[in-house]
Amino acid sequence: MTITNPSTPAARRRDLILRSLGWSTIAALLLAPAIAMQMGAEGVVWTAGDFVFAGIILVGAGIVCELVAWRSGDMFYRSGAVLGLFACVALVWVNGAVGIIGSEDEAANLLYLGVIGIALIGAVMARFEARGMVLAMIGAALAQVVVAVAALIAGWGSTSAIYPRDIIGTTVIFALIWLLSAALFRQAGRKIA
Repeated sequence: MTITNPSTPAARRRDLILRSLGWSTIAALLLAPAIAMQMGAEGVVWTAGDFVFAGIILVGAGIVCELVAWRSGDMFYRSGAVLGLFACVALVWVNGAVGIIGSEDEAANLLYLGVIGIALIGAVMARFEARGMVLAMIGAALAQVVVAVAALIAGWGSTSAIYPRDIIGTTVIFALIWLLSAALFRQAGRKIA
């Protein structure tokens, strides 16, 4: 991955719009629960710690997106990185909010941290090069499926009213996100070759 900054006015304008949209989305995600709590929305009870945790995750992902945008001008690479980051953040968010395997209190949900770990370790091992990132994202997709299969075989989360649809549906969605990210990195790698 080479450091490239967009030099055309159209590319700079596009990047400014995308950056503004990204940071506005982060702000909206942090403000939404505060507004919902002020309006008395049932079930929305965030503590200061919840806001700090969400802020760290979302702002951290935003900073990583900024670094990716700074280091790569390739839109396929950028899109693959954003999808991979989205999958990581969404896995943490969903597990913290409601859980994938049963409720958020089900210890088996911690296995999804391993999925994120595989994606991150794979990315570091690939030195963030597009071709290696393909394998890291495919590895994360496979790990996502392995966790679901283990949960179904072991019967984890079977007390959920929508078991096993919750595990299967969530797994399909996340696996597709990881695989789409891999496809985007693959396209970015082709442009380099």
